[in-house]
Amino acid sequence: MAIKIDYALAPGKLQGRIQRFFELSASKILSLEKSWDPARGTPVFTVQGRYTSRGWTEWTQGFQFGSALLQYDATDDEQFLRIGREGTRRYMASHVSHIGVHDHGFNNISTYGALLRFMREKRLSFDLSEKEHYELALKVSGAVQAARWTKTAEGKGFIYSFNGPHSLFIDTMRSLRALAVAHQLGHVLMGEHDQRISLLQRLVEHAHTTATFAIYYGEGRDAYDVRGRVAHESIFNTNDGLYRCPNSQQGYSPFSTWTRGLAWAICGFAEQLEFLRVLPDQELKPWGGRDALAIQWLKAARATADFYLANTPACGVPYWDTGAPNLSRIPGCLNRRADPFNPWEPVDSSAAAIAAQGLIRLGNYLLAKGTRAAGRNYRQAGLTIARTLFNEPYLSLEERHQGVLLHSVYHRPNGWDYVAPGQKVPNGESSMWGDYHARELALMIWREARGKRSLVFFED
Repeated sequence: MAIKIDYALAPGKLQGRIQRFFELSASKILSLEKSWDPARGTPVFTVQGRYTSRGWTEWTQGFQFGSALLQYDATDDEQFLRIGREGTRRYMASHVSHIGVHDHGFNNISTYGALLRFMREKRLSFDLSEKEHYELALKVSGAVQAARWTKTAEGKGFIYSFNGPHSLFIDTMRSLRALAVAHQLGHVLMGEHDQRISLLQRLVEHAHTTATFAIYYGEGRDAYDVRGRVAHESIFNTNDGLYRCPNSQQGYSPFSTWTRGLAWAICGFAEQLEFLRVLPDQELKPWGGRDALAIQWLKAARATADFYLANTPACGVPYWDTGAPNLSRIPGCLNRRADPFNPWEPVDSSAAAIAAQGLIRLGNYLLAKGTRAAGRNYRQAGLTIARTLFNEPYLSLEERHQGVLLHSVYHRPNGWDYVAPGQKVPNGESSMWGDYHARELALMIWREARGKRSLVFFED
């Protein structure tokens, strides 16, 4: 394995770094809240340390207000509850009914979902009308997400990306949270002729299609079939539902692995395995029961986790794509710490933050199942990555910089990321999703270190 895992690291040993992280995080959130003009759209990533917009899809506003809610969860500082709560009330309704994106789990679970969780955990005073408001938003969001449906030739289907009905994105594995929560709230999608469409069925089928076509298992599928490799996009013929080929939007090529997409897979499958444990047996019978689903999802989670561990530098922060063309100019890049200031290829700290959370969740899942060696390996790898991220050069110490997690990359092929004078590749910048997932990772470890309930998106 390329990552040098610290097997002695425990959540308690990270408390000092996490406390410092949230102290820095507070000023970043307040700076953005003070300077951001909503008329400019949604903040996406930083340029010279200041958050800017970048029109593609509206998928990051939930991370803006969700970050404030995570800050409140960690610190009990009510000014962040006010920012997150008011931002959700004023700006998130359009995301609930947004029919053009596959990002409902990002936007709405991070905001309405967090607020509903606070009420369940008695972090908010109980108010029936407010609770019902959050629940209605989450029900609608899950159904709207599920309505983006393409049928496959094998009789199942997938939630299609903003690219259109032919396109499955690996990102959507984590956006399945929207369907899960709406299903738990007792909601269904109503179709033509009043057809009642199960949100759980669409969740299960999307996870199946993703595990089947977006992830490789070293089983001879094509000449580039390496176990754990992930395709960012999977293309289907919408006339007959047949799978056609892998593709990539933000990665280097269809036959290399974009590491943030890899991280979405690890985290998404790990979270759905957690969700699977709380569902009643009766609900899972149509798909062969809990064990049948867990076998496929665990196969996908472990394959992608193993690939991440084997193809990431010793510190746990990956370069942006495992097949990036200039990696060969960085001799031994996997055997030493990643260098965000190298002149050849950027790293992506946001992929590390997402993957670390997924690795810890997967490790805890396996430990609970009695698979101790593998479980410990994944869990400790996730904690090791977290220790790297909550320190320099990834932790943003500069007061003027509005990001908290440095060296995040958005869209390398399109050249959207800022390259500073004197540098040859992007570095030193932050993203809404990177900052959010760093906060979520920190909160998850913080809660565990303090003996609090596990941080999950669903009602457990």
